[in-house]
Amino acid sequence: MTARDEPIFVEGPWSHRSVTANNTRFHVAESGDGPLVLLLHGFPEFWWTWRQQLESLSQAGFRAVAVDLRGYGGSDKPPRGYDLITAASDAAGLIRALGEANAVVIGHDWGGLIAWTMAVYQPKVVRRLAIVSMPHPLRLRTAVLYDPLGQARRSGYAVGFQLPVLPERQLVARRAQRVGQMLSDWSGPGWPDESTERTYRAAMCLPSVAHSSLEYHRWLIRSRFRPDGWRYSRSMRFPIQAPTLHLHGALDTCMLTSAARGSGRYVEAPYRWRLIDGAGHFPHEEVPERFDTELCSWLADPEPER
Repeated sequence: MTARDEPIFVEGPWSHRSVTANNTRFHVAESGDGPLVLLLHGFPEFWWTWRQQLESLSQAGFRAVAVDLRGYGGSDKPPRGYDLITAASDAAGLIRALGEANAVVIGHDWGGLIAWTMAVYQPKVVRRLAIVSMPHPLRLRTAVLYDPLGQARRSGYAVGFQLPVLPERQLVARRAQRVGQMLSDWSGPGWPDESTERTYRAAMCLPSVAHSSLEYHRWLIRSRFRPDGWRYSRSMRFPIQAPTLHLHGALDTCMLTSAARGSGRYVEAPYRWRLIDGAGHFPHEEVPERFDTELCSWLADPEPER
């Protein structure tokens, strides 16, 4: 481990290792024994966003594995592969590489988009699905198109990311000050603390992370005008068959509650919606006790209600 890797290999009640899947090397942090739970982070974070859940899930009898997505943290940063279909294949490959046929998949923000995609493109590997702070991709598209002063306005930052080179420079300028600003703007009051902000800012400043993280946003918008995006949208109409928990912070200013509601129309299996009061876009970090109570009670329910 070199000095520049220190923000990634945070010590705690978990172990670090590399796992190869889909011809890519991924860094994971894992804790516990039992049924596998795969944790997928969002932007602008990395595996560490799940530090509380690595502990709570392992205590609840699960094997919790938090991964750095392609292009983030300690994982490989190849020049291509930042579309949701490849990311879903990455995650499915990880489950198999970890020695399991399927897993509970939990995704926050961009990890949520990947998790939604997995449930359609890789349904056999998704035993249950938990989505945090992210509408179904088709519900998000509808909200952006028909709510110009709401979700479209809140998603405007992603349009700025379509420019070449400049967004990367802005993201890491002044030791990634913009990362700290986004975390603060999107969360409820009082989060993040200085230590948390400093960790995320340091992780974004690792070589190639800023560029790779923005490539996901570029694909999502640009693909809407290309055949690959059209095929993706058609495929995502297929109803999801995995029991789904949808958790959303009531104070989320990045993905509005009005945009997230209604995602259940794309789920044929039991679907549970829970709004978490007092939390913004990062409820699993802002109010981890309440978040974990909702998550663990759902995981313990053999037949979650609709």
